[in-house]
Amino acid sequence: MIDVNDSFGADAPVYVISVAAELAGMHPQTLRQYDRLGIVSPGRASGRGRRYSMRDVQMLRQVQRLSQEEGINLAGIKRILELEHEVDQLREQVFHLANELEAARRAVARRGRPAEGGRGGELVRRTRVTIFNTAERPDEQNPGGSPGDGPQGQGDTQG
Repeated sequence: MIDVNDSFGADAPVYVISVAAELAGMHPQTLRQYDRLGIVSPGRASGRGRRYSMRDVQMLRQVQRLSQEEGINLAGIKRILELEHEVDQLREQVFHLANELEAARRAVARRGRPAEGGRGGELVRRTRVTIFNTAERPDEQNPGGSPGDGPQGQGDTQG
């Protein structure tokens, strides 16, 4: 037997509402209600018919479990699902940031290695600070402003 998910993936909207309802152990009207409430958002076929993915079916099973076993109302379930989605996005962001940090650490480590015939391991560190004043310049507000009020008193410093 060929598994539909192997061919299309867990997010492919392939199940009509009656099949999705049967897979989730619910009545099709319940799925319509969850769609109206925004708890699950199935894809749509060209004729506007709902098409559910395996991920949607798994979410419906989770909604049913939270409702029946945990006694959580639909508003609470919707909020739980939103928070879980947010956590997934944050985890993905942390994963990417950790990869960027590791790449930056490797780049710094490579710079710190002694070059052929060069002095070993010295890192030259320079810091440049630029201060931008986004407010109107004092000489534009008050033509008689003091000389140190404008951008002349700001600039690059190196240390």
